[in-house]
Amino acid sequence: CPPLCPEEEFNWLLKEEVHAVLKQLQDILKEAARRFSMPTPGLEGTLKQENFILGSSTMDQVKGVLTLQGEALTQADINIKVAKSSQVMHFAFRDDKQWKLQQIQDARNHVNQALQLLSSRDESYQFKTGAEVNKLMDAVMLQLSRARNRLTTPATLTLPELASSGLMKMFTPPMPGDVMVNFYINLSKLCLTVYQLHVLQPNTTKNFKPAGSSVLHNPGAMFEINNTKFEVSHVHKVECVVPWLNDTLVFFTISLQLCQQLKDKISVFSSFWNYRPF
Repeated sequence: CPPLCPEEEFNWLLKEEVHAVLKQLQDILKEAARRFSMPTPGLEGTLKQENFILGSSTMDQVKGVLTLQGEALTQADINIKVAKSSQVMHFAFRDDKQWKLQQIQDARNHVNQALQLLSSRDESYQFKTGAEVNKLMDAVMLQLSRARNRLTTPATLTLPELASSGLMKMFTPPMPGDVMVNFYINLSKLCLTVYQLHVLQPNTTKNFKPAGSSVLHNPGAMFEINNTKFEVSHVHKVECVVPWLNDTLVFFTISLQLCQQLKDKISVFSSFWNYRPF
């Protein structure tokens, strides 16, 4: 049969190929959404609890076991070896407390929004123009980029923000005033940072310079809270890989590539569809 003329080829693309790609995207993003809410086998409606061991054989300053259930840290069991005395302090979440990891929650919401955008154009929907397909792809890509950025870019915090965060009230026994902790996601890793502080004596505060906002503060960073000036003396960061977060990042990459490929195919015909006589 004779080769299709550009108009027929373009109509085929709008009619068949676009829907095939949308279906593929939906399948991948449903898998991503499923990773965010893995149910417990045999128990409907309850999320699977996973335990992650933090710490390394070389650095035994901080060790911990974190229990993750979807986007919530339901338990954190932390041992901190104090630098000066090498005594070990032990902290755990209070039984009535959970800590929501906003990054996971936001990423999941963006995936769901991308799925909603895709399902708003079911197979019976007929795309009329290339511009319309591009607009949908751009909207989906925006949600996927945001989802990925939430996992790859932890929030920056100042030390006073960390000191006054609700996280500090989660533990039993309560955290002492010279220890602060932070949890965050970085790519597919669940990270715990422990800061040990010392109070700056009034005669040493002439060079006081408060630290700005950061994901990770270094030893020597200073801050003031309730008229007391502190300096970070030791920082310990431990982390572990969360395999399903790794999966979701792979799904985001594949989905963004599919969207871009479809846009590229459409743009091949752009000279044709921009000047199409209606």
